[in-house]
Amino acid sequence: MTDTEVAIIGGGPVGLGLAIDLALRGVTTRVLERSTELHTIPKGQNLTQRTGEHFRAWGITDAIRAATPIPREYGNAGIVTYGHLLSDYHYDWFQRAKVGAYYHALNERLPQYETERVLRARAAEFDNIRVDYGCKVTGLKQDDARVWVEFEQGNETRQITARYAIGCDGARSVTRELAGIEQAADHDGPRMALLVFRSMELDKLLERYPGKSIYNVMRPGFDGYWQFLGRVDLEGGWFCHFPVPADATADKDYFTARMHEAAGQPFALEFQHIGFWDLRISHARTYRAGRVFIAGDAAHSHPPYGGYGINTGFEDARNLSWKLAATLQGWGGEALLDSYNAERHPVFKSVSQDFIERMITDFREFLESHAPDTDRAAFEAAWNARANADDSDVTEFLPHYAGSPIAFGKPGAVSGAKGIHCFTARPGHHLAPQPMPDGDLWDALGPGFTLIDLTDDQSLSKPFSNAADDVGIALRTVALPDAAAREAYGTDAILVRPDQFIAWTNGMTQPDPSVILRHAVGAK
Repeated sequence: MTDTEVAIIGGGPVGLGLAIDLALRGVTTRVLERSTELHTIPKGQNLTQRTGEHFRAWGITDAIRAATPIPREYGNAGIVTYGHLLSDYHYDWFQRAKVGAYYHALNERLPQYETERVLRARAAEFDNIRVDYGCKVTGLKQDDARVWVEFEQGNETRQITARYAIGCDGARSVTRELAGIEQAADHDGPRMALLVFRSMELDKLLERYPGKSIYNVMRPGFDGYWQFLGRVDLEGGWFCHFPVPADATADKDYFTARMHEAAGQPFALEFQHIGFWDLRISHARTYRAGRVFIAGDAAHSHPPYGGYGINTGFEDARNLSWKLAATLQGWGGEALLDSYNAERHPVFKSVSQDFIERMITDFREFLESHAPDTDRAAFEAAWNARANADDSDVTEFLPHYAGSPIAFGKPGAVSGAKGIHCFTARPGHHLAPQPMPDGDLWDALGPGFTLIDLTDDQSLSKPFSNAADDVGIALRTVALPDAAAREAYGTDAILVRPDQFIAWTNGMTQPDPSVILRHAVGAK
C-alpha cells in the first residue's frame, strides 16, 4: 500500500499542471510545496499557443484569460532596438501570432503568479489531488515498488509513500540532488539584475511602439547579452533585466541611471524590487532515476530568454503525465517511462543550443561587426537585413520527437526543438488543426489515443479499434473523410497520442494495428 500514486515535490506551475493532468486521467497525487504564499516577481509570462493547448486540456482557458492583465491585441509582440529604447533603429520581433494557425489555442501573456493562482484554484476542484504547503523535503528513498518522501512541515517530520515521485522543485531541486541525478552547466554568463518598477511616464514614452509587450535592447558593451524590458500590465507595471558588474548592489540611484540609459532619456519610476541572479544554462544528465523523475527547472534551467522555461516545463508535464497514467493503469509497456527522458532531454538541448545560446551569439557577432558610428551605411544595410528576416525565434521553435523510440519517425531522425511549422502530419510532431464538419478537431480527440481516419470508407477504424481492445488501450476513432484534410495532412490515417503528438501515419503498406499500438505505448 502507498499513501498516493504519485508524489509531486514542488507545487509551482509545472507541479500543479502535472497534478491536474494526472487527476484528469484518474491518478491520485500528493503535492508538497515549500512556499505558503505566491511569489510576486513577474516571470514566465511569454506563453506559447502550445501552452494555450495545455490550458484548454486542463479546463482553465477562460480563467487564464480573465487573469491576464494585458489585452489580447498586445499578445507577446516584441521589438528589438539598437542602443536604447527610443532609438531610430528598431524592428518587430517575437511575433507569436505568425504560427497561430498550427495550434488549437491562442497564446497568452500573464505573470507566473497569476497563472499559478489559476492552477491552484483548479487543483482544489479535484478530490484526487491533495496539496500541502509549507513542506520542506529532506529525504528520498526507493525500492522496486515505491518511493518514500520525508519532509518537514511546521515542527513535525513526516513521511509519505508513493508509486512514483516527480521533482518539480526548481533549479535548486532537492529531488534531483537526493535522487543522485547529476547536472551540467552548459553556459555560464554574467551576473544579471532584475528590476521590477512602476512608471506611467515610460508607458507614455513607448507609445511610439503600439501593441508591444516586450522590448529587447541590443546594447554595445553588453557582449551580446540582453537588456530586456517587459510589461507586467498596462498601468505602469514593468520588469527589466540586464548584465551588471559582479559587485553591483541594490542601489536605487545606480539603477535609476541605468534605466535612463536604457530608455534614452530620463523618466520617473518607482522601484518595487531590485534583485540579482547568475545567467546560467544547466541541464540534468537524465530526467529519471528509477521511480523518481524531474521536470521543469529541476531538469533544465536557463535565463528568461524567449519564455522557453515555463513552456518547456509544461510540456514536460504533459509528456510524463499520460505515460505515468498508462503505467499505473497497466497498459503502458516496459519502455514507456524511459521514453520521457528519450523525448524530452534532446528537446531542451536543442532549446539551449539552437535558440538561447544562438540568440546571445547572434547579438554578440552583430555588435562586434557593425556600429553606426563606424560605418553607418554598412550598419544600416545589416540592420535592415535583420529587420526583413523571418522571425525564426518563433517560426522555427517547434519541439518534436522525430527520433522518439515510441514514434514511427523517419530512419535517422533526431528529436529537438527546431523545425518548420506545417500542416503535414509527421510522426513525433504536434498535430496541427484541421476544420471538422461540425466543430473543432481538438474536441473530437479522445483522452487516450485517437485514430483520425481520413479514408472514404473508414477502412482502418475497425481494425484499430479491435487491436486497441486486445492491447487494452483506450482508443477513439474520428472519421474525417475529407479530401482537403487528406491533402493538408499528406496521409489518410493518423494515430494521435494523449498529448496530441503523432505516433504514426499511414505511410506503410498493410499496417498491423496491433504492432503500431504496442510500439506507441512502449510494449514489445
